[in-house]
Amino acid sequence: MHLRSLCAVLAALVLAAAPAAAASDPPSANATPAAAAPTANGPVAIANGLLDQLDAGDFAGAEARFDAQMAAAVPAAKLKELWASLPAQVGASRGRGEARVSNVNGLQMVAIPLHYEKAELLAQVAINDKGQISGFLVKPAPAPQAAAPATDAPFTEQPFRVGPGETGLPGTLALPKGQSPGSGWPAVVLVHGSGPHDRDETVGPNRPFLDIARGLADEGIAVLRYDKRTMARPQDFSAGDYTVDDETTNDAVLAVAALRGTPGIDASRIYVLGHSQGAMLAPRIARKVAQSGAPVAGLVMLAAPARPLLDILPEQNRYLLQADGDILPAEQAFLDDLDAKIARVRSGQAMPDKDTPLSLPASYWRDFDTIDPVADALAVDVPTLLLQGGRDFQVVDTDWQLWQRALAGHANATLKHYAPLNHLGITGSGPGSMAEYQKAGHVDAGLIADIASWINQQSTRN
Repeated sequence: MHLRSLCAVLAALVLAAAPAAAASDPPSANATPAAAAPTANGPVAIANGLLDQLDAGDFAGAEARFDAQMAAAVPAAKLKELWASLPAQVGASRGRGEARVSNVNGLQMVAIPLHYEKAELLAQVAINDKGQISGFLVKPAPAPQAAAPATDAPFTEQPFRVGPGETGLPGTLALPKGQSPGSGWPAVVLVHGSGPHDRDETVGPNRPFLDIARGLADEGIAVLRYDKRTMARPQDFSAGDYTVDDETTNDAVLAVAALRGTPGIDASRIYVLGHSQGAMLAPRIARKVAQSGAPVAGLVMLAAPARPLLDILPEQNRYLLQADGDILPAEQAFLDDLDAKIARVRSGQAMPDKDTPLSLPASYWRDFDTIDPVADALAVDVPTLLLQGGRDFQVVDTDWQLWQRALAGHANATLKHYAPLNHLGITGSGPGSMAEYQKAGHVDAGLIADIASWINQQSTRN
């Protein structure tokens, strides 16, 4: 099951057709390349035929290509909603790239680049041995691999493992060079926003966690970043019975514990830096860390929602769909359906996963909906730095105002607002948009310097 959530990679939220099976996962490390079949009934022809029908508006014909499970999860009406929303988000189509075929768990996985005016996307079509489509996903195209740090950088990067054995998550530890001060370097664990993320929290050509990690390491602060479980081990969620702790919180707690046992790290100066959903969960992570041992030294919350995600999700989608000045009937139907799904989740009624927002388990949403980020933050007595971009259309001024009121007068809390920054901490101008995420940029150097300065101030006070 390919998991999409919200906040940090809204592209995945809006652009992805709900997958029905594990066939819609990205090709794994075990996938073996296969030559593209030239025959009319080969996998490439089947995948392109699906895209041709979607482009032509033949959604019933497209659904007819699906196996029974896929057809139940993504019927023609849902296909129409999803495909109709693409141009509003990424502009006009500019054609397709060359298809690549892999064998994944007995299925043929066809990956086809989709070129749009404002974004590069990747269609993934899984085809079974009967020639039926078992999975279909459209997502942002992966960015090229990041360059290694310069040889004269004042830090090194080394592989790091979060969690035991084969269930552990691969990561990277940026460690300052030279003799560590006192009992070791201060350190930060980075916690992703929602959805499956790599360790750099890659969004289009942007890598906010890479920027933050290397920027802080330049300032003598060790930083651990790791692949999120939904990215590294989607099979761990195949049973469908999981919570946000399984998805995010527990691994962050393990990451803090792993850093504590790392040579050169000051175990008393470990901070958690969460972005978006990760920021919302940072106080929860701090509480669980404290239950298992010494507390974290502090929290950095970047673009932190102050309200439940099921309140924010409709706002995000309405903002995006009306960005062109008009909401089409199909788009309004999508919004109405989303509102109905959220209401049903909150009613406590039994409902299949395919009928929930983003097709995530109802149990996941109901567990998550009990989290009050403001109350959690007030209940954790550790220094907190809260950062908000003024051009963020995903976590908006309403959330910023709620945080300001809640944390006013708290000596341990520092709040900073950056008018030109978007949700990723990147400078821009004008209203925030999806298209902006496809333009290469870097997290604002001033924001990173503020984080480093704040951490160093805490170390001085202690």
